[in-house]
Amino acid sequence: MNLPIIRGLIRRRLLINFRVDEEVASRLLPAPFRLKLHRGYGIASICLIRLEQIRPKWVPRFLGLSSENVAHRIAVLWDNPAGGQGDGVFIPRRDTNSWLNHVTGGRIFPGEQNRADFAVTDAAARITMSIHSRDKSMSIELQAHETDAFPTSSCFESLADSSSFFRTGSIGYSVTSDCCRFDGMRLESHGWDVHPLAMDRLESSFFDDRSIFPSGSVTLDHALIMRNLSHEWHGVDDLRTAAKG
Repeated sequence: MNLPIIRGLIRRRLLINFRVDEEVASRLLPAPFRLKLHRGYGIASICLIRLEQIRPKWVPRFLGLSSENVAHRIAVLWDNPAGGQGDGVFIPRRDTNSWLNHVTGGRIFPGEQNRADFAVTDAAARITMSIHSRDKSMSIELQAHETDAFPTSSCFESLADSSSFFRTGSIGYSVTSDCCRFDGMRLESHGWDVHPLAMDRLESSFFDDRSIFPSGSVTLDHALIMRNLSHEWHGVDDLRTAAKG
């Protein structure tokens, strides 16, 4: 996608990760994507991100915009048309509280985005969020707190193992209104510092939907948090899939 370079600050980024049965996760992926496995599991996530100072590269920082955003994503691989293997995420849905992001998504800002209402409290290492899309099809309720302990129940061996897995997947491809085209973008973070996040409560209309994830096919694995990272978004070539039917 021929987008301007967008830069800004990731004030807060939560990555809530699930391990998913391989067959179930694979059914959610259109061509050309295939599941990126970790110890036999697909890895799907909710990415919740507070962005500040967001603007095209040539615009002064004080004119930048702020927004709360959420993306549902699945770790994937694909074969690049020019050769080589791609490593990143497939994003079936994006939501934002920003009217501008919604209107300009896919043209100025990366990825087409739905409108949603966010109620967020972030204080004393504790975070609560209540998110509801305007189209009534997506909702998230969560309470979490920062911790030093990485869960022993995770399919990842350690925080470092998890960090390495997600850091390599910097390219995201999003669903668009064109059924055959996926918007592409690459996140370039100026630094990478992740910490464990303990989930005290989590409700997700997507991951709790048993028509998508039958009972026993999806499990909350672990969550991560990042704060105060400068970053840039760079457009990458779109990918296409065959028309349905």
